Amino acid sequence: MAVKQIQNAFDLIEYFARTRKTASLADIQNHFGWPRSSAYNILNTLVERGYLYEPVRRGGYYPTPRLASVAEAIVSADPLNERLAELLEKLSAETGETAILAAAAGRFSVYLNVIESPSPIRYAGHVGMRIPIHAGASGRALLALYSAAERASLLGKLDFEPYGKNALLSAKAVEEEIAKSLERGWFQSVEEYNADLAAIAIPVLAHERRLAIVVAGPEFRLKDQCNPVADRLRRITADFGFQDIWATPDLAVATG
Repeated sequence: MAVKQIQNAFDLIEYFARTRKTASLADIQNHFGWPRSSAYNILNTLVERGYLYEPVRRGGYYPTPRLASVAEAIVSADPLNERLAELLEKLSAETGETAILAAAAGRFSVYLNVIESPSPIRYAGHVGMRIPIHAGASGRALLALYSAAERASLLGKLDFEPYGKNALLSAKAVEEEIAKSLERGWFQSVEEYNADLAAIAIPVLAHERRLAIVVAGPEFRLKDQCNPVADRLRRITADFGFQDIWATPDLAVATG
């Protein structure tokens, strides 16, 4: 269950990221429909912690550089992030499509990094985007890294909604698709979660992390290019020194 106060604080931070301008207490209260006392308490807490300030007295609030410095400290502490970002850049450049790094977050696959395709018609994912873990290539690639018991436990808690015309509507269908993908050598989805979208993914172990590397784009470009795109995806991943599930036979057998 989401904690409302924390959710509101992050909503406010994302609001500033979108608007890129100062906002008064009244602006924030009107935008979110929060009670005045709630809006004031959130603003005051962030001001006291050094995350917001008033550039001009009574001229509205804006984030301080502290937010960026905290985020940078977290990201820069892990050199793996830079290596994975380079991988995605190369993958997007070679395929011409959007390249994504995803990880599991409960019942969802969450995007940790996204390099968008330069094409005007492209898949426009963003960092932090969440997709139901069973409903696309990224999530099923991640599920393949679970033990059979872990996967059965999670699938038993999901709601199988018909998101797209090719959506999988049962745990049995998901398991069958995972088995088929393991045999084929990559995971794919075509119009399962978003109309006119296709994606190819592989599961990767990186310093004991369970990750998925994904190429996503319009169905009309990717549907008939799954084989060559999957080959590039696996080759580039190997070139960067990351181990996919097929390079770990014991794990593939255990999870498959």
